[in-house]
Amino acid sequence: MKTIYIIRHAKSSWANFDQSDFERPLNEKGNNDAPEMAKRLLNKKITIDVFISSPALRAKQTCEHFCQMYKVPLKNIVFNETLYHAPEQVIKNAVSTIDDKFDSAAMFIHNPGITDYVNTLTKKVQIDDMPTCAIFAVEADVQQWKDFSKAEKTFLFFDYPKNK
Repeated sequence: MKTIYIIRHAKSSWANFDQSDFERPLNEKGNNDAPEMAKRLLNKKITIDVFISSPALRAKQTCEHFCQMYKVPLKNIVFNETLYHAPEQVIKNAVSTIDDKFDSAAMFIHNPGITDYVNTLTKKVQIDDMPTCAIFAVEADVQQWKDFSKAEKTFLFFDYPKNK
């Protein structure tokens, strides 16, 4: 069984318009929402074997908040450069290359690709727009990540900061 937690980065700052998109940090709301959403996963007794992130600062910082809540060393984060503003097919390819020794993975990604990707995972739940720091979780009865995209998936949950 393989389980994926697709997470959109938390709310980012637009305070410095001279800053590149890649270097935009989280704002105060983002820095509050990310640990709160990680705590929700922990409260559900969810284990995560690997944390994979876009290297963009806002995604990286969101992932770091989750790692801190999970007491996972930040050096264990796997950065995948292809996830920065990745379209749906690139995300699908990134999932297929996750090391098979991991049964669960959290991926920190950007819109609009993240919304497009989660809408390919199950017909039961379709999302108009993945909110910042939203989590979409599915699992598939496969042994290898390369088989994940073609396998039938079971929807687990969709959660986001305003869903209290």
